[in-house]
Amino acid sequence: MKHLFLSLSLIGAASLVACGKTEAPAAPAAEPTAAAAPAEAPAASQWPELRVAIDATYKPFTYKTEAGEPAGFDVDVAKALCDELKSKCVFVEQAWDGMIPGLQAKKYDVIISSMSITEERKQAVDFTGKYYNTPSCVVVKSALNLGADSANFKGKKLGVLKASTQEKYAMGELQPAGATIVPYDAQDQVYLDVKSGRLDGTVADVVEVNGGFLSTPDGKDYACAGARVPVEFDAKYFGAGAGVALRKEDTALRDALDAGIKAIRDNGKWKELAEKHVPGVDIWGS
Repeated sequence: MKHLFLSLSLIGAASLVACGKTEAPAAPAAEPTAAAAPAEAPAASQWPELRVAIDATYKPFTYKTEAGEPAGFDVDVAKALCDELKSKCVFVEQAWDGMIPGLQAKKYDVIISSMSITEERKQAVDFTGKYYNTPSCVVVKSALNLGADSANFKGKKLGVLKASTQEKYAMGELQPAGATIVPYDAQDQVYLDVKSGRLDGTVADVVEVNGGFLSTPDGKDYACAGARVPVEFDAKYFGAGAGVALRKEDTALRDALDAGIKAIRDNGKWKELAEKHVPGVDIWGS
């Protein structure tokens, strides 16, 4: 279009000269315009594909749609981070207790599945900074009207996710106080046994259980005892929030993911995803 406008302008100028009383000298020919430099191709990603391990039994953080597609806050955060790294996300389903062994065996590159950053886990793998931080609670029948003190759960049979921070807390505090603790391979299996009466309750993330089991008809008679696990146990059992887990040698990837977490916090994407999956709840935490 630039060339067409130039030609029309020259024709118009020639017509004006012909109509004038005196003939103006011809304008010097325009210097040829240098061809525009071709646009630079986007830089290739250092990680063209990022294999992301998930345990899809943890709604609203990680679950599967009716069509069998991975979904949830963790999944969308993973996709946003892949966008920042110019990588293609490939999701790999993994049972929770095999997460870290699978990472060490290089079955996938990272774990983005609500894995809490704890000192024990940091002995085996590295972590980014947190991308969210929410407390846990003990879930039992609401009619019991129990507080969060460990002694209140004497005689109760509680299901927990195997190898989770909730299991560590239950084994360390509730079992010595007289509760029976039963580990399960998946959190959704725990809820099935709570529903059937085989369990009195569970220990779960507050946001996960409120957005999942407690919001269903099966969970209408249950509640978090005392709102949450006492805060003094956070550092000992629950760590500094959920982070991306990766192998210790992958320091460049860790730094890139940390930069990605900062970017999606700064550009509003993180807030958009939090409002989508857990509206009205502060899941960034302290």
